[in-house]
Amino acid sequence: MTNPQIEISDIHWLMDILQNIDVGLLVLDRNYDVQLWNAFMEGHSGISPQHAKGKNLFEMFPELPETWFRQKAEPVFQLKTRTFTIWEQRPYLFRFSNSRPITGRSEFMYQNTSIIPLESVTRQADHICVIIYDVTDTAVSKSDTSKALESIEAMKSHDALTGLLSKEAWLPVLDSFIQRAGKGETNGSLLLLDMDHFRDLNGQLGHAQGDEILKRIAQGLQNLSGEQNCARLGGEIFGVLLENEDADAAVTTAERLRRSVSALGKGRANVPPISASIGVATWSKEICDAAHWLNCTDKALYHAKESGRNQTSLYQASGPAS
Repeated sequence: MTNPQIEISDIHWLMDILQNIDVGLLVLDRNYDVQLWNAFMEGHSGISPQHAKGKNLFEMFPELPETWFRQKAEPVFQLKTRTFTIWEQRPYLFRFSNSRPITGRSEFMYQNTSIIPLESVTRQADHICVIIYDVTDTAVSKSDTSKALESIEAMKSHDALTGLLSKEAWLPVLDSFIQRAGKGETNGSLLLLDMDHFRDLNGQLGHAQGDEILKRIAQGLQNLSGEQNCARLGGEIFGVLLENEDADAAVTTAERLRRSVSALGKGRANVPPISASIGVATWSKEICDAAHWLNCTDKALYHAKESGRNQTSLYQASGPAS
């Protein structure tokens, strides 16, 4: 025969556990009136179990998404099956303030929610239990990881000093342009700019001023062609895609750019001459991909440097011409 005193003690221990467990517990009847409200819910909502008892959940929390919650809860009542929602689907059910010291950057508590049926002696699910899990640490950690990965990808695709695209990120831009040009949708020219004797310049001015010159050139290229159409290809070499510019227009643009680079050193005391050599290659049907186009432009750049530097050279199929 069962000792009723032991049963009462068991119930007391069970209620003590339910009240102090570190998850939110609330029991709702078929009218969505609160029948149980544990200490977790009290601590984060400021509503005592005595005040919550018998109150309608939606009247207590008008901001709670009633339609959504009913759609989640009704199958639990009718089919007696569990359901759950994770924070990635809906950040929270109750907008509780975040009280975690480690993840204090979050304004609210991220929550996973489970809803389970509670059957009566007649095997009817007349009540449901809603369980609220505080997963703020997990959510914020995952968000931090995602942001870190985005930063790493940005570092791979962009030059850290100038903010321009890297060569690896720029090649697909050129390939896309070539595909459109092959369909007759656009035309243009490619330009490579290489600073003359930049190592010597860096040694005389110092790396800080040398970096400042590179950043100013990068900003000028962005203003000229747009963020996606220019890149730092390494060291003091830059690439620029000039859309809708034929050979004559591209050479004119290159010369204007070359004079702008030379002007960086004028009027500044103790600054050696600053100059750049530029190679230009206009797209033609013979150019099959980005690597080929860059190779043609590089030949023009090499010709400009071999011809005395501080000048522009245009690539032609028979060879570069100044």
